[in-house]
Amino acid sequence: MNSQTSIAWHREPLVWLVILPPAAAVVAGLLTLFLALRTSDGLVVDDYYHEGLQINRLLHRDEEAVRLGLGADMALDTQSGEVSVMLRARDPDTPLPATLTLRLMHATRAGLDELVTLRRQADGRYTGRHHVRAAGHWYAQIETSRWRLLQSIWISPPGIHPG
Repeated sequence: MNSQTSIAWHREPLVWLVILPPAAAVVAGLLTLFLALRTSDGLVVDDYYHEGLQINRLLHRDEEAVRLGLGADMALDTQSGEVSVMLRARDPDTPLPATLTLRLMHATRAGLDELVTLRRQADGRYTGRHHVRAAGHWYAQIETSRWRLLQSIWISPPGIHPG
Protein backbone atom coordinates (compact mmCIF):
# COMPACT_ATOMS: atom_id res chain seq x y z
CA MET A 1 0.00 0.00 0.00
CA ASN A 2 1.07 3.48 -0.87
CA SER A 3 0.41 6.07 1.78
CA GLN A 4 0.27 9.73 0.82
CA THR A 5 -0.23 12.47 3.31
CA SER A 6 -2.21 15.42 2.12
CA ILE A 7 -0.82 18.89 2.92
CA ALA A 8 -3.14 21.91 3.04
CA TRP A 9 -2.58 24.26 0.08
CA HIS A 10 -1.59 27.22 2.26
CA ARG A 11 1.29 25.22 3.77
CA GLU A 12 2.82 24.51 0.39
CA PRO A 13 5.78 26.90 -0.32
CA LEU A 14 5.42 26.72 -4.11
CA VAL A 15 1.87 28.07 -3.91
CA TRP A 16 3.13 31.17 -2.10
CA LEU A 17 5.93 31.55 -4.63
CA VAL A 18 3.26 31.78 -7.33
CA ILE A 19 0.83 34.05 -5.40
CA LEU A 20 3.16 36.60 -3.74
CA PRO A 21 4.81 38.32 -6.75
CA PRO A 22 1.52 39.28 -8.47
CA ALA A 23 -0.01 40.28 -5.12
CA ALA A 24 3.02 42.49 -4.36
CA ALA A 25 2.73 44.09 -7.81
CA VAL A 26 -0.95 44.91 -7.19
CA VAL A 27 -0.17 46.49 -3.80
CA ALA A 28 2.73 48.50 -5.28
CA GLY A 29 0.51 49.66 -8.14
CA LEU A 30 -2.22 50.82 -5.77
CA LEU A 31 0.35 52.66 -3.63
CA THR A 32 1.77 54.36 -6.73
CA LEU A 33 -1.73 55.39 -7.84
CA PHE A 34 -2.49 56.79 -4.37
CA LEU A 35 0.74 58.85 -4.36
CA ALA A 36 0.14 60.10 -7.90
CA LEU A 37 -3.35 61.32 -7.04
CA ARG A 38 -2.45 62.86 -3.66
CA THR A 39 0.73 64.77 -4.53
CA SER A 40 1.25 67.52 -7.06
CA ASP A 41 4.07 67.59 -9.55
CA GLY A 42 5.74 70.91 -8.81
CA LEU A 43 8.01 70.67 -11.84
CA VAL A 44 5.17 70.82 -14.37
CA VAL A 45 3.74 74.25 -15.19
CA ASP A 46 0.05 74.18 -16.07
CA ASP A 47 0.14 77.23 -18.35
CA TYR A 48 3.45 76.64 -20.13
CA TYR A 49 2.57 78.93 -23.05
CA HIS A 50 1.93 81.90 -20.77
CA GLU A 51 5.13 81.13 -18.84
CA GLY A 52 7.07 81.09 -22.11
CA LEU A 53 5.79 84.55 -23.02
CA GLN A 54 7.05 85.90 -19.69
CA ILE A 55 10.67 84.98 -20.45
CA ASN A 56 11.35 88.22 -22.38
CA ARG A 57 10.16 90.32 -19.43
CA LEU A 58 12.40 88.37 -17.07
CA LEU A 59 15.39 88.77 -19.38
CA HIS A 60 14.75 92.51 -19.54
CA ARG A 61 14.85 92.70 -15.72
CA ASP A 62 18.12 90.71 -15.67
CA GLU A 63 19.62 93.11 -18.25
CA GLU A 64 18.53 96.10 -16.14
CA ALA A 65 20.35 94.68 -13.09
CA VAL A 66 23.51 94.28 -15.20
CA ARG A 67 23.15 97.82 -16.58
CA LEU A 68 22.92 99.22 -13.04
CA GLY A 69 25.84 97.06 -11.92
CA LEU A 70 23.86 95.55 -9.08
CA GLY A 71 25.13 92.80 -6.81
CA ALA A 72 24.10 91.40 -3.46
CA ASP A 73 25.57 89.54 -0.50
CA MET A 74 23.05 87.40 1.34
CA ALA A 75 23.19 85.75 4.76
CA LEU A 76 20.47 83.21 5.54
CA ASP A 77 20.15 81.66 9.02
CA THR A 78 18.02 78.51 9.04
CA GLN A 79 17.97 78.33 12.85
CA SER A 80 16.65 81.83 13.64
CA GLY A 81 14.85 82.43 10.34
CA GLU A 82 16.68 85.69 9.74
CA VAL A 83 17.79 86.76 6.27
CA SER A 84 20.01 89.75 5.56
CA VAL A 85 20.93 91.20 2.15
CA MET A 86 23.48 93.88 1.43
CA LEU A 87 22.72 95.38 -1.97
CA ARG A 88 25.46 97.22 -3.86
CA ALA A 89 25.50 99.17 -7.11
CA ARG A 90 28.40 100.16 -9.37
CA ASP A 91 27.44 103.82 -9.08
CA PRO A 92 27.06 104.89 -5.42
CA ASP A 93 24.42 107.47 -6.47
CA THR A 94 22.07 104.76 -7.76
CA PRO A 95 18.81 105.07 -5.80
CA LEU A 96 18.05 101.87 -3.87
CA PRO A 97 14.46 100.89 -3.02
CA ALA A 98 12.99 100.84 0.50
CA THR A 99 11.89 97.22 0.11
CA LEU A 100 13.01 94.20 -1.88
CA THR A 101 11.29 90.93 -2.65
CA LEU A 102 13.24 87.75 -2.01
CA ARG A 103 12.01 84.55 -3.61
CA LEU A 104 13.52 81.41 -2.13
CA MET A 105 12.84 78.62 -4.63
CA HIS A 106 13.71 74.99 -4.02
CA ALA A 107 15.41 73.39 -7.02
CA THR A 108 12.96 70.48 -7.27
CA ARG A 109 10.13 70.96 -4.76
CA ALA A 110 7.99 73.97 -5.64
CA GLY A 111 5.81 73.42 -2.57
CA LEU A 112 8.70 74.64 -0.39
CA ASP A 113 9.12 77.97 -2.22
CA GLU A 114 8.79 81.09 -0.14
CA LEU A 115 8.32 84.82 -0.73
CA VAL A 116 9.97 87.21 1.76
CA THR A 117 9.69 91.01 1.91
CA LEU A 118 12.97 92.64 2.91
CA ARG A 119 12.96 96.13 4.44
CA ARG A 120 15.89 98.53 4.32
CA GLN A 121 17.53 99.26 7.66
CA ALA A 122 19.49 102.37 8.73
CA ASP A 123 22.82 100.65 7.99
CA GLY A 124 21.77 99.92 4.39
CA ARG A 125 21.11 96.20 4.89
CA TYR A 126 17.77 94.67 3.95
CA THR A 127 16.36 92.26 6.52
CA GLY A 128 13.41 89.93 6.82
CA ARG A 129 12.28 86.57 8.19
CA HIS A 130 11.97 83.28 6.36
CA HIS A 131 10.65 79.81 7.21
CA VAL A 132 13.00 77.67 5.12
CA ARG A 133 13.96 74.53 7.01
CA ALA A 134 14.81 72.11 4.19
CA ALA A 135 18.42 71.65 3.26
CA GLY A 136 19.56 71.30 -0.32
CA HIS A 137 19.84 73.22 -3.57
CA TRP A 138 17.86 76.48 -3.70
CA TYR A 139 17.62 79.56 -5.89
CA ALA A 140 17.48 83.02 -4.34
CA GLN A 141 15.90 85.73 -6.47
CA ILE A 142 16.17 89.31 -5.21
CA GLU A 143 13.92 91.62 -7.20
CA THR A 144 11.95 94.80 -7.66
CA SER A 145 9.51 95.61 -10.45
CA ARG A 146 12.44 96.96 -12.57
CA TRP A 147 15.27 94.42 -12.04
CA ARG A 148 16.15 91.06 -10.54
CA LEU A 149 19.21 89.17 -9.33
CA LEU A 150 19.24 85.38 -9.37
CA GLN A 151 21.68 83.22 -7.47
CA SER A 152 22.03 79.51 -6.84
CA ILE A 153 22.63 78.67 -3.16
CA TRP A 154 23.14 75.55 -1.06
CA ILE A 155 21.45 75.37 2.35
CA SER A 156 23.17 73.02 4.77
CA PRO A 157 21.23 70.95 7.32
CA PRO A 158 21.06 72.59 10.78
CA GLY A 159 24.24 72.02 12.76
CA ILE A 160 26.36 71.33 9.65
CA HIS A 161 28.42 74.17 8.30
CA PRO A 162 30.18 73.84 4.95
CA GLY A 163 33.94 74.24 5.27
